[in-house]
Amino acid sequence: MKALIIGVSGQDGAYLARHLAGLGMGVWGTSRRPAAEARDSLDRLGVAPELVRLDPADPAAVRALLADLRPDQIYLLSAQSSVSVSFERPAETIASIVAPTVAVLEAMRTDLPAARLFHAGSSECFGTVDAPCGPNSPFFPPSPYAVAKAAATWTVTNYRQAYGLFAVTGILFNHESPLHAPRYVSRKIVITAARIAGGSGERLSLGNLDVARDWGWAPEIVVGMQRMLGMERPEDLVIATGHTATLRAYLDEAFSSFGLDWRDHVDASAGLVRPTDVTCSMADVRRTTEVLDWRAETAMPGIVRRLIEHEATGNLF
Repeated sequence: MKALIIGVSGQDGAYLARHLAGLGMGVWGTSRRPAAEARDSLDRLGVAPELVRLDPADPAAVRALLADLRPDQIYLLSAQSSVSVSFERPAETIASIVAPTVAVLEAMRTDLPAARLFHAGSSECFGTVDAPCGPNSPFFPPSPYAVAKAAATWTVTNYRQAYGLFAVTGILFNHESPLHAPRYVSRKIVITAARIAGGSGERLSLGNLDVARDWGWAPEIVVGMQRMLGMERPEDLVIATGHTATLRAYLDEAFSSFGLDWRDHVDASAGLVRPTDVTCSMADVRRTTEVLDWRAETAMPGIVRRLIEHEATGNLF
């Protein structure tokens, strides 16, 4: 069994490569980055997939790679993934998400119709919600990133229905790991709390402290991705824990672990609030649990503890 991960050098790609290799699969990965830079996260996890440099928005290059490699499974993870950056560069963000999706689907349709595709969707497509969202919940995308992800998700659905491809979207909620860059709020909070506990005297500025998210653990989330391509029939699913926590609760968990009260060290800054931020996301994982006989287990408190352990020991889990 041969797997191709388009976007292998990011958090999800690296953990997925390790998981697939552990199952005995042959793993190939693509990245836009030079080889040495692309291998950083992979080397840290001790995995060495065959690496190919690829612009996934180039249809000819994508088609040539798929025709040459002929993978059984394709994981499309490559994209500009920052919601805040999408407001600064909307056209670039939309192109980076939609164009590779179409390029891969077209290559499958014309040359590799038996392959199976996992497309990484996003809970941002749902917008702010007041009830848990499942795979059939309506989309109300509030950012250029979410608009692009919604378009890509519907494109995958269309190719599945119109051309009979095994192409599915896993609607991913927030998921964290030590491989996330320190600019991500999950790691920023833990890193700053550790420095403050060490006597730095600094203050942490954040945006809206009332946001609520379903935070998952990336090494578990990639298992859900792989299981989706083992389904008997293709369908889209939500991949999340089913547990939502507020940013205030995250702060409390992180700072209290160092014997601190976050209220003494954190400032809410209006300048860090996104123009149309998702204030609450909630996941309905019942269909996922039913179809995959699996669910992500590590929720917010466990995630904070593991990120703290990483800062102390370097453990990448």
